[in-house]
Amino acid sequence: MTQTDTHVAQAAGTQVTEAPSRAKTLFSNQQFLLFLVWVLMVIGFSLINHIFFSVGVAENVLADWAPLVLIALGELVVIIGGGIDLSVGAIVGFSGVISAFTMKSLHGSGVSGPATLVVGIAVCVLVGLLVGLVNSLLINYAKLVPFIATLVTLGACSGLALVFTKGAPVMGGPPEAIKLAPAWLGPFSGPVLVVLLVVAVLWLFVHKARFGRYTFAIGSNSFAARAAGINVKRHIMRIYMLSGLLAGLAGFFFYIRLGSGAPTSGLGNELDAIAAVVIGGAALTGGVGRVSGTVLGALILTTVTSGLIISGVDPQWKRVVVAALIAIAATLQALRKREGAAA
Repeated sequence: MTQTDTHVAQAAGTQVTEAPSRAKTLFSNQQFLLFLVWVLMVIGFSLINHIFFSVGVAENVLADWAPLVLIALGELVVIIGGGIDLSVGAIVGFSGVISAFTMKSLHGSGVSGPATLVVGIAVCVLVGLLVGLVNSLLINYAKLVPFIATLVTLGACSGLALVFTKGAPVMGGPPEAIKLAPAWLGPFSGPVLVVLLVVAVLWLFVHKARFGRYTFAIGSNSFAARAAGINVKRHIMRIYMLSGLLAGLAGFFFYIRLGSGAPTSGLGNELDAIAAVVIGGAALTGGVGRVSGTVLGALILTTVTSGLIISGVDPQWKRVVVAALIAIAATLQALRKREGAAA
């Protein structure tokens, strides 16, 4: 850690440590508790219906988890930086629609299937990056608070997706996309492996690199971070573009799984992403959060959804369960903060 980085961390009110202890390399106590909660959920749902403890259900849970954790990780970085991104769900649907139109056009023009898919991925990522850029411009230069700025792009993206498609899914892509759909399932499916790679890279960026130190510093105290020499506006642009990129990639995952570009495919995902981040231990006030916690938070949410369905319970009860989990996580976080202040 350079002297400048040390000053940045100190100015932001964060503790500077050179190397974490072995006990904290993978899971802090909170992450262990989250893992324990997930294990108890799996056991509980399996006792209610033994079908839950099967390979097929595990594959479906992972299939739901893969795009959600991508969206949630982007949300995590934004929240650590002291912001919030309500546009991620709309980006999923909008990027999927634009990508579907593009691939349909290329396929109709005789472009090969693999090349069309590569362009489709690039379009999803590009759309996400552009929306993230717009979010940062609204925050940095229009001086809108993140909630309002991302609410604006949420409305714009979801509205445009519905206008372009008239509410109907966009079909007619390359047959290779349909062939990829069965490959979605499985513990070592393409999307799951991609997500695991993203998790590993983002963990390094957030917890071991300067990018993460700057993000935590801005979320803890943006004024002190600016005084310490961080270009706050530029870094805010980076974190919102990263969030948009991951949401765009999730949009392509939805396209592959559904076999079409559905304008409502990301509907409600922004709330699930925020829930996963909060359950994972991040503070909505900024400056606190861990990649491992968000990964587990997303896994808990997808497990709850599948468990309720298999148990014959109305899946709408998921919202009640999630609300309870958020309340518990927020309460534990407040208690820890109070204990830390008292110490």
